[in-house]
Amino acid sequence: MTENKRSVRRVAVIGTGAIGGAVARRLLADGHDVTVWNRTANRAIDLVNTGARPSGSIEEAAASADLILFTLTDYAAVRQCLSELGTDLSERTIVVMCTGTADDARQAARQVAPTGADYIDAGIQTSPEMMGTDAATILYSGSRAAFERHLTTLASLSRPRFVGEAPDAAAIWDLALFGVWYDAQLGLLRAIDTVRRAGIDVTEFSDTAATQLGHVVAAVPATVAEAREAEYPRGPADLTEHLTVVRHLIGLRAGRHLGDGGLAPVAARIERLIADGRGREGLTATIG
Repeated sequence: MTENKRSVRRVAVIGTGAIGGAVARRLLADGHDVTVWNRTANRAIDLVNTGARPSGSIEEAAASADLILFTLTDYAAVRQCLSELGTDLSERTIVVMCTGTADDARQAARQVAPTGADYIDAGIQTSPEMMGTDAATILYSGSRAAFERHLTTLASLSRPRFVGEAPDAAAIWDLALFGVWYDAQLGLLRAIDTVRRAGIDVTEFSDTAATQLGHVVAAVPATVAEAREAEYPRGPADLTEHLTVVRHLIGLRAGRHLGDGGLAPVAARIERLIADGRGREGLTATIG
């Protein structure tokens, strides 16, 4: 990510925890003028020793920069810090970089609006140690003009991806991606728990589990096309056949620590579709 030296920009990093520290170090490495502020000042000492400018207040830090990055633990901390800013931040851009809900993002955007600053929300799909590498993914939404204005600076951190002008688009996209991971990982854990309890060798089972997960990944383009076009071909099984398997899984997982994975509502949805005469459609019909 550092093959091209970028034009120097004045950036303030608000919050110097794991993500904030990684962001500040990456920006410093690319030659940007970085000011840091942390409510516990001594937590920013290492960054100051690396070349960052310390700030005595969040208001002072914001005034020093064109781009203000809020790298805090949650939106409650973001709201508190935003309340401490001055009212005139025109010609500046505020980027909130933490995981939260769509409502969190909309509320932050409303709170920023009276300051005159442009607002961008960011969903971070990377670990601190991967910041600035090609493997890092950061999603942005909000002011497209501000995003494009600061694109080269944001490119110090990842390959930036703009996902929509609604301030909550990045938060929704971010959580949806986390949902994919949790659903897959917890599904795997449920399967491992089930076979382990039955005395089956989990290592041997893992080979077939990996193959099954591979089928899901390989089918992503076709599944997306079905959802987009609202056409739900039978595929490997129709809804009547899926319902039988889903009911078996509900019974198999009953009383387990991780529950049944929310299959009861899925079964109810399939039953309604079958009652409507759609039993020959494929599983994607459940979202139609």
